[in-house]
Amino acid sequence: MTTRILPAVGDPDAARAVLTLVGQLPDAEPSGPVADSTRLLDTLASLAAVSLDELPDVVLVHERIGPVPALELVREVALRFPAVGVVLITSDASPVLFSAAMDSGARGLVTLPLGYEELASRVQAAAQWAAGVRRHLGGAAEGGPAGPGGTVVTVSGAKGGVGTTVTAVQLALAARASGRTVALVDLDLQGGDIASYLDVQFRRSAVDLASINDISPRVLQDAVYVHETGLSLLLAPGEGERGEEVGERAARQILHALRGRHEVVIVDCGTHLDAAGAAAIEAAATALLVTTPDVVAVRAAKRVVRMWDRLQIRKPEETTILVNRHQRATEIQPALIQRITGTRIAGVAVPAHFKELAAVVDAGRLHDLDARSSVKQALWQLAGELGLVTAAAAQPGKEPARGGDRGALGALRRRGGGR
Repeated sequence: MTTRILPAVGDPDAARAVLTLVGQLPDAEPSGPVADSTRLLDTLASLAAVSLDELPDVVLVHERIGPVPALELVREVALRFPAVGVVLITSDASPVLFSAAMDSGARGLVTLPLGYEELASRVQAAAQWAAGVRRHLGGAAEGGPAGPGGTVVTVSGAKGGVGTTVTAVQLALAARASGRTVALVDLDLQGGDIASYLDVQFRRSAVDLASINDISPRVLQDAVYVHETGLSLLLAPGEGERGEEVGERAARQILHALRGRHEVVIVDCGTHLDAAGAAAIEAAATALLVTTPDVVAVRAAKRVVRMWDRLQIRKPEETTILVNRHQRATEIQPALIQRITGTRIAGVAVPAHFKELAAVVDAGRLHDLDARSSVKQALWQLAGELGLVTAAAAQPGKEPARGGDRGALGALRRRGGGR
């Protein structure tokens, strides 16, 4: 079987050396090298737009590639193009770098100066891994789209009680109603309660995937709950202390697997930043930060934005603020919040009409929120702004009532057990 190899090498002399050796590998079909990270990502994106089969099997990333540093580029390729095996070429053979490369998504590491045997071994392993991923993605008709991966949107709260989970759930419902395949992930690992908002009893959670190195479609299917709305739910553990089992590497692998099977992945990161949430926020196409227009919440939002920047998780200008419970008469308006935080501001603000939500939240059936709700209309409009709905965007519609107890008492009764 032919192995298509795309080298990403900035230095001309290094590029010639890599091409010379790659050309000697059996059944290798090397492409001309790309000279920088931007060209590599653009090339992969254009190939993926044609077909999954057009992507190279292996990408070789040289340590001196730029302008994006090599490890960051490895992470970006692994997240955006999960069917491509990435091999890092480096002069640093230390265990620390090896661990960092693996955490970033590399499938192998080759040390300089290049040796034929080592390069052949790493390329072969990466190509075999890529072929396995493509076989899984090729079964898209069984439960998800093939391709470079779906869009990831994270939803975080500036502080508790600002409406993070309601926002995440409604964005997911809007995307699903427009015909997209959607995964809703609860990465608020200690306090997340998406299950209660959607009347779900299910014992599996993200923790069940934390120790698995290769998350196959079958393994993913066992951990995901398919909701009556069609959403694929990956829940937080019932025992909050177990959330520590989901670290950065596990979060990346989980998102990688979900993106391969869904067009949209919405991640509720809660208000507490941990390694898993940081990995999700860093990888997301859109990082949404929810705040309310009051002094305490806006100060908290500013602290969060600065923390993400200090930790190099997300730059302020790459963060989008959503103002929830907005009132025209309030002194703090979205434009002021944008100036204070240095972020982008969502084009829609969610009105302060919590009474519309009270009944469905208490009943644990947020998916039954009436289409006339101004809160629902605003959040579904936001989904359109973020590109989460198809061209013919769905209008908010009320799901038909389904049997069983209704109201808060019924919800409490139903949550007594679990699968």
